[in-house]
Amino acid sequence: MDTGTHVVMGFALGGLATLDPAVSESTVTGSSVLIATLVGSQIPDIDTVLKLRNNAVYIRNHRGITHSIPAVLLWPLLISGTIYFFYPEANLLHLWIWTFIAVFLHVFVDIFNAYGTQALRPFSSKWVALGVINTFDPIIFALHVVGLFLWAFGYHPGYTFLTIYAVLVFYYIYRFIMKHRIRRAVENIVPDATDIIIAPTMKFNHWRVAVMNKHQFFVGRGHKHHVRILDQFNRVPVPETPVLEAAKKDKNLSAFLSFSPVYRWECDEYDDYYEVRFIDLRYRSNGHYPFVAVVNLSKDLEVLSSYTGWIYSEEKLRKKLEFLPGEG
Repeated sequence: MDTGTHVVMGFALGGLATLDPAVSESTVTGSSVLIATLVGSQIPDIDTVLKLRNNAVYIRNHRGITHSIPAVLLWPLLISGTIYFFYPEANLLHLWIWTFIAVFLHVFVDIFNAYGTQALRPFSSKWVALGVINTFDPIIFALHVVGLFLWAFGYHPGYTFLTIYAVLVFYYIYRFIMKHRIRRAVENIVPDATDIIIAPTMKFNHWRVAVMNKHQFFVGRGHKHHVRILDQFNRVPVPETPVLEAAKKDKNLSAFLSFSPVYRWECDEYDDYYEVRFIDLRYRSNGHYPFVAVVNLSKDLEVLSSYTGWIYSEEKLRKKLEFLPGEG
């Protein structure tokens, strides 16, 4: 989920913790638990700082080790131990319990969006992504905000958020039902599909769809029970040519390939350089595919420049690459 949703979830868990007698009967424990749930709801995303290095490192590692099983066990110990140092009168056991719940819930809810996490690491490096909730879901965020307002106006925070979370359980179940309906619609259109990727959007009834069979890619949009195919591409295997093999060694393209399960590729030759472009088909927006990896190579197959990330115009891509044909 996005940072804002994790913040309101941190407050919500602090409110829910008031149902715990050890928390509600001690002001010190209550205050320390609220701090812990706020920090615990954010700490797995500390790897966002990797974006300061470059997109390749971020794509490879975001929601990786910081969302793993060892991390889910270690973060609560680190957070609760640090807070207990400043609040020695707090109930340490219950401080740890609510910190653990906050960290676990952060990782758990991230599993439900299309990006997913490596939550099973170190037992498996597979990305677990159920694809039923958008990274920012307006309904989930709004329900938490309503709960915070009710808390501010004097309603019991524990029972308020217990009710909200009960509602959200049914909401998640309904999202699975919605996705299943879209999948059935896809299977009717492409009965020989080998892979079907369905991703939620911010709009409640709208879904992104990317489908593969043995010979083609299909890109479409789902709405309620219906799916419309917008683009079709022939599946062309990536050949083992010297240019493409050299491009694959680049860190940006390598990161892209580790992240993207469905893409098409292009290789263009110019007077003084080659350009290799891989295009993720999952994120079609207004007829454009903004998530790409591009590598420019010299005639000697040395990487001149490369980039992976979100690009919405060719001009911006050239600025990111910091390489213009015919210039030094």
